[in-house]
Amino acid sequence: MREAGVERSTLETEIALHLNLEGEGKADLETGLPFLEHMLTLWCRHGFFDLRIRAQGDLEVDAHHLVEDLGLCLGRAFYRALGDKSGIRRYGFSAVPMDDALVFVAADLSGRPYLHYEMNLPPGPVGPMDPELFEEFWRAFVNEGCLNLHLKASHGRNKHHLIEASYKAAGRALNEACAALEGLGGPLTTKGKLE
Repeated sequence: MREAGVERSTLETEIALHLNLEGEGKADLETGLPFLEHMLTLWCRHGFFDLRIRAQGDLEVDAHHLVEDLGLCLGRAFYRALGDKSGIRRYGFSAVPMDDALVFVAADLSGRPYLHYEMNLPPGPVGPMDPELFEEFWRAFVNEGCLNLHLKASHGRNKHHLIEASYKAAGRALNEACAALEGLGGPLTTKGKLE
């Protein structure tokens, strides 16, 4: 099983997280951030990942510290669970419509962190959350996960729909990138390893 656990404790957040890349799409989440839990549940369901999180943070300040640290921990667990990346497809792509919204996500498990985030969300919060926190989440995930991730909204007006489509598409693209490529022995690179 490709799985990993991560624990992180700071003066701002306390996180215990376990990720299984070969799951059934189950999420068991306690973060104090219901909207982010909803998005991560969608990510799990559409990526067939199992994820358990117990987290708390200084939400009396704002959600920034906890959202960013959750991205760090999830990225770190994702990287560890992949192991040496032997036999995986490496690349993944998904386009997900959600009513008025259409979002494209492309992933490369290259070992080199890079995030392109072009969501162009309308101003104002979505539920109780500042929409800019989702970019911070993905940046932290990419940096610790050592992967290349592009999220781009083609169009859409509703922030909830745009963000939801992005998490679904990211789950699907990452699932494809993690999947086994029949006949491939070792990592899909001419360098001998993906790092």
